[in-house]
Amino acid sequence: MQAVWVNGIPTDQIKVTDRGFCYGDGIFETIAVVDGRPQLLSQHLNRMRSSLERLGFPEAIESVIESDLALLSFQGDQTLKLIVTRGNGLRGYMPPQEVSATRVMTLTDRVINYDRANQGVVTRLCDYRLPLNPVLAQLKHLNRLDQIMARNEWHDPNIAEGIMLDAEGFLIEGTMSNLFWFNSAAGELQTPLIDRCGVKGVMRDHIISLLQREDIRVVEGRFPPSVLSEASEAFICNSLIGIWPIVALDHNHYKIGSITRKLQSILGRELD
Repeated sequence: MQAVWVNGIPTDQIKVTDRGFCYGDGIFETIAVVDGRPQLLSQHLNRMRSSLERLGFPEAIESVIESDLALLSFQGDQTLKLIVTRGNGLRGYMPPQEVSATRVMTLTDRVINYDRANQGVVTRLCDYRLPLNPVLAQLKHLNRLDQIMARNEWHDPNIAEGIMLDAEGFLIEGTMSNLFWFNSAAGELQTPLIDRCGVKGVMRDHIISLLQREDIRVVEGRFPPSVLSEASEAFICNSLIGIWPIVALDHNHYKIGSITRKLQSILGRELD
């Protein structure tokens, strides 16, 4: 079941002149609801606030979004999606001087895939590479064509995710997730630096904060895919799936490691 609100009104329709529809001019957040409670909501709203500021949206929109959220009644396990566009505009790329943003909220039932969290997932490296764009890096903006191109490379249901490189061949992220691995030689968890492309995930940042709290060294950097052949464990994450251990990435195979299980356990306690 899906319920939709547009600008605080129950409806599933927007105007064809909306800049989100025409140009991908906007941002979105996808939030897990567990037992009727939105998870990491303040972190999602903070990222939304930062993203809107970077795109030049007026600050007044933030308080309206919070008013929209007050309309919702959460029950059980659901997925909440928030979309904010720059609203309706005339033909052409120039944004309107006065922005009347479109706010869309969708609330759907969520099925949790416990098998993938418990048994791990098979992944692959994608051929499609993310272009470098530091101006839009980290943002979860509405233009997801890069991820669509990468996700269209495989149709094997046994492959859960594709790992993407940037234009220079460095690891960045999954098509829908962020990536971590443990380099046993260095004694540290490693994750790609998201400063020139990719999405700076809310769950990614939360996991980094957990690692720092647990005194587990984590390093962000530019890493070639060859480092994954040296990893002893690896996992992907996002706000909906939590943590999925990686058991295979092309020809590399991994055991589900103690750090991955520890982080899953901590998340389970925090978000329960």
